Amino acid sequence: MSSVSNSSDSPHSSLSRNIQTEGSDPYQLHSLQKLNSSILCLAANDDYIFSGNQDNDILVWDKKTFELKATLQGHSRSVLALVYAEDKKWLFSSSGDSTVRVWSTITLKPVYIIDTYTETCAGDLYSIAWSPTLQTIYIGCQNTSLQWYKFAFTTDSGTTTPNGTSVRKAHKFFDSYPQFDRRPADLNANNPQTPIPYFSAEIPRLEVPSTNVIESEHFGYIYCMTVLDERGVGVTLVTGSGDETVKIWRCSASGPSIVHTFECNYGAVLALVAHGETVYGGCQDGHIKIMDLETKTLVRSIIVQEGIDILSLSLIDSDLYASSANGQVKRFSGSFDCTASWHAHNGIVLSSLITARTETTNYMLVTGGNDDNIKVWNVVPPRPRFRNSSTEDAIPSDCSQLGGDRITYALSKFVSIPSVSCYLNHREDCRQAAIWLKKCLTQLGAKTQLLPTSESGSTNPLVLGTFTGNHGTGNRPRLLFYGHYDVIPAPPEGWKSDPFTLDGRNGYLYGRGVTDNKGPIIAVAFAAAELLYKRSLGVDVVFLVEGQEECGSMNFSSAVDKYKDQIGHIDAILVSNSTWISEDTPCITYGLRGVIHCSIAVCNKLPDLHSGVDGGGVAEPMKDMINLLSTLTDRKNQIQIPGFYDHVRVQTEAEKELYSRIAAVTQKPASYMASRWREPALTIHNIEVSGPNNPTVIPGTVNSQISLRIVPDQKLDTIANSLCQFLRSSFHDLQSPNEITVDINNPADWWIGELDDPWFKALESAIHEEWGLEPLRIREGGSVPSVPYLEKAFACHAFHLPMGQSLDQAHLPNERMSLNNLQRGKAVVARFLRKVAEMST
Repeated sequence: MSSVSNSSDSPHSSLSRNIQTEGSDPYQLHSLQKLNSSILCLAANDDYIFSGNQDNDILVWDKKTFELKATLQGHSRSVLALVYAEDKKWLFSSSGDSTVRVWSTITLKPVYIIDTYTETCAGDLYSIAWSPTLQTIYIGCQNTSLQWYKFAFTTDSGTTTPNGTSVRKAHKFFDSYPQFDRRPADLNANNPQTPIPYFSAEIPRLEVPSTNVIESEHFGYIYCMTVLDERGVGVTLVTGSGDETVKIWRCSASGPSIVHTFECNYGAVLALVAHGETVYGGCQDGHIKIMDLETKTLVRSIIVQEGIDILSLSLIDSDLYASSANGQVKRFSGSFDCTASWHAHNGIVLSSLITARTETTNYMLVTGGNDDNIKVWNVVPPRPRFRNSSTEDAIPSDCSQLGGDRITYALSKFVSIPSVSCYLNHREDCRQAAIWLKKCLTQLGAKTQLLPTSESGSTNPLVLGTFTGNHGTGNRPRLLFYGHYDVIPAPPEGWKSDPFTLDGRNGYLYGRGVTDNKGPIIAVAFAAAELLYKRSLGVDVVFLVEGQEECGSMNFSSAVDKYKDQIGHIDAILVSNSTWISEDTPCITYGLRGVIHCSIAVCNKLPDLHSGVDGGGVAEPMKDMINLLSTLTDRKNQIQIPGFYDHVRVQTEAEKELYSRIAAVTQKPASYMASRWREPALTIHNIEVSGPNNPTVIPGTVNSQISLRIVPDQKLDTIANSLCQFLRSSFHDLQSPNEITVDINNPADWWIGELDDPWFKALESAIHEEWGLEPLRIREGGSVPSVPYLEKAFACHAFHLPMGQSLDQAHLPNERMSLNNLQRGKAVVARFLRKVAEMST
């Protein structure tokens, strides 16, 4: 089947990349046609494909031979929805005749007829969904009502009948059921309006009671619905409507209750499909909305084709198939790139499903259209981008031994998710990393939730998980562990193995994020879980893990402020986001420099010019930029901003002794270590130009990025303001006709630990006991923006435990962590938690 291009698609209409390759489209296996009738709905089990059509029938096709096996008749109007209930071996069908029928998929005979609540005039029943946990069928109606029927069974002489609601049989002469004059059930087809009477004295009739009706929660027809049914987790119903909303319902034996409404705002929601915590909604105007149930945010919008209704969605693993009113089917990957597009029907694609092929490991996409055809396409599940299935445990279910292989197993799955926060096409990967970590912490015994950091879903969620102590009496101390699940990019150049596949070699674990910061997160989680399992956790350990640290912790502080009550009172903060200064000497970090990033732009409001034509005739922005940057330091590399050094803390004798000890370990001068850790610095990172960047062009705009590292006791805001004033003043002195703009980006304050704090001494003692060496007290030249903020937010001290070694290559190719350091890092944390608990007794 050849690929059909969409010439009407605007190349700038969607952020989804078109990365189709020749031969990537599914190929057609078979075509099915029996009647000249639109195929409005589809369902399948292991043996059959069921198709509901405009002419009131359900056709049953053999999945192996594709032969028509039976025709199920009984509805008097178009069959609008089909749902297969695996646990009962039932097929549910709903129709424009206001009934739901239940069929045995073993005998292919009718079992029940369910009448909607008669006083509501439900009209066309556009959608149905089955919950095996609650044994309930949910019904979406044309009159905007949501109705449901609950089956409660009792056994009598080997037969089962519904219990708890009325069972009706139509009387041959006196009982009848209303037919309603209404709009066509199929939006894109003309339904026959002549009623076809049908009733049977043999089929039990059930009726939805008045208590099982919710009127007008939607303000439009309920076109679609789906159920997420996880035993032990709960039942969630999702409904989509002509009112352009998707509603989330929490379901129980007493019925559904609404918990959230998503405003989609792109026409009626005509199709829904869900996987894990993610719901996909196909809209009338050609958009697919991706919704996160945990954070209740719209995380993405895919523009399939503007103005073309999306009538059906199907999902296999991370591949999403969207069927549209122009006959097209498009496939989108887990990162929402279009990987296939083809013309499936000569008309409107009304329905679709993905089902396993009989006696093979392959799958098929089945599509139905108003061209009267059912098409069967071969589809191949996507190669897993990472091992992260919602049906798969984050860690082995046997947690009786929370060490060794289980830590490595968990870390391998965590590393396999390419949660690169600075790239837009990895945003979904970041969300999946958050979902996986939440699940992992839950399995280890924590109470968890995802916290959104923006209403639009444009930034990655926080993972909040609390291990509640189960040892000791009285008020337990509460320790907040801060980490980040995002990583920096890992271009394959220079790597000896796939950066997103954990690779163990010679005692080291290699992969992006193993030392920064996924390995430490897993080690701390397993330490808390091990104590919890042994009933020895005397501390509440609160995990707060963000997904934006590598790109400036955007919205982190505002989100923490918003959810401070849910986080709760905190007594101390633990961070593990750095490495030792050597390969064999354990360390404890007690200081970080702050950072001020600054963007400078000089422009002349002219287009890029040719140096052979205009050279010497214009004031060149590049010359201004070079002259400006040269004013920042003198020949001795001293920063020339007035008052810059006025408040730098003087080095004490104790510090000098410490640096001498460190120099002996690192074999580097003490002055070198001091300049890296406790002295301020200025760095010019780059100069970029507009235009083609060749040696004959005078660029009209020149940009530069610089940064200042600040130290105790410099004032962040004061230094930032002084930098901006100095740059503008120096530029003014150049007397250039060009213009300058100066912007401060993502500033972070310095941090210095409290060496006399009992928590610090407990951590230092835990390191000493585990490694048999007194840890070196070290500082870091880098910055962790969230640490000083968290200290201020929770009015407590932070403590920093580096787990990795000096050659762990964080942010570089072949990032690694010693398996020994990972396991003993977990042991250090467990010792620390015990000591803190003992301090409080």
